[in-house]
Amino acid sequence: MLRAFIGLCLLASPVALAQTEDLENPGTVSAVQDRAYRLQHELDLSIGVLPLDAFYKGLYAQVSYTAHFSDSFAWQVGRAAYAYAAKTGLREQLERDFAVLPTAFEEVQFFFGTDLIWKPFYGKFSVLNKSVVHAEVFLLLGATLFKFTNAFRPGVNLGGGIRIFLSRYVSFRLDVTDNIVIPIGGGSTNLTNVMTMTLSLGINFGATE
Repeated sequence: MLRAFIGLCLLASPVALAQTEDLENPGTVSAVQDRAYRLQHELDLSIGVLPLDAFYKGLYAQVSYTAHFSDSFAWQVGRAAYAYAAKTGLREQLERDFAVLPTAFEEVQFFFGTDLIWKPFYGKFSVLNKSVVHAEVFLLLGATLFKFTNAFRPGVNLGGGIRIFLSRYVSFRLDVTDNIVIPIGGGSTNLTNVMTMTLSLGINFGATE
């Protein structure tokens, strides 16, 4: 009898311990909500800046169209931008003091491109506990054809951005990309980088809530 009692106690101990742990550490419950806004066809009107070049800062206007296949993937089918070059103080000094010709400086005049978009993050946050803002974070991989002063050159771009939804039809997005430009034409021999920072007003057609 004593042996049987001891055996029952040993069997009951793990069960009691497991029940105690369940009471102390109840299972967590997570709730994942559907997106409040889904996109299908997006037209973007944008302004942007090319900030990297030491001799000029490019300001540009851009228009683009994006097709959204799902909540996670989209294709920015086409984007086209026209740029204006604002001279920096360094360039003005070189032209004034050393008689460097304006044609010695290569500038981006306009460019075209296309991108694949992956949208892994979507969420909402409160502003001063008075309103709720919906947003998504995305990554881009694409190609761009730049028209420089002396030649056309292709580039591969990688970047990302964030979108803030205002309604089912309107959103703001900020894109930041780095373009690795291949040295083709115009006497260029080195890879160069063209960074773009684009702020867009997105008009969403076919979007649902």
